[in-house]
Amino acid sequence: MVQSAGINGDLVAADKKIVVDGNNFLQVGALVYRLQKGAVEFLLITSRGTGRWIIPKGWPMPGRTLSQAALQEAYEEAGVRGIVEIASIGSYQYTKNDMPGGENGNFSVDVFAVLYSHQEKKWPERGQRIFEWVTPEEAAKRVVEPQLKKLLLDYRPR
Repeated sequence: MVQSAGINGDLVAADKKIVVDGNNFLQVGALVYRLQKGAVEFLLITSRGTGRWIIPKGWPMPGRTLSQAALQEAYEEAGVRGIVEIASIGSYQYTKNDMPGGENGNFSVDVFAVLYSHQEKKWPERGQRIFEWVTPEEAAKRVVEPQLKKLLLDYRPR
């Protein structure tokens, strides 16, 4: 089981930038899933910067819980509406090499499962990313982060 950063999903963020584990910035991610003929499919999107496959993710949002922020990221980046689980299902770490000022940033992403309801016709980042529904195995092949691969392969809807 992949561990979360240890922050409860119903915590209300007071700040956008939260540091965990000493030097990692906390982000929230949405593992959006649906059931097709009894089989789980995950929604992957591409990063705007590198074009690699990722899950919707972003910064905590002041005044919102971490799980609410994850659901908001799913909407902003992929137009997704759904039901978010309050508890994190795990976390993964990554390093971003294209931070402003040429710095590297280390991130810990707490992931929240989102049961897909529907996709809006318009959303803030429409046209800026590619999105695709894929099997857990295909999703694990496409993402780079080993801990995210494990989350994708291990997750079972409740």
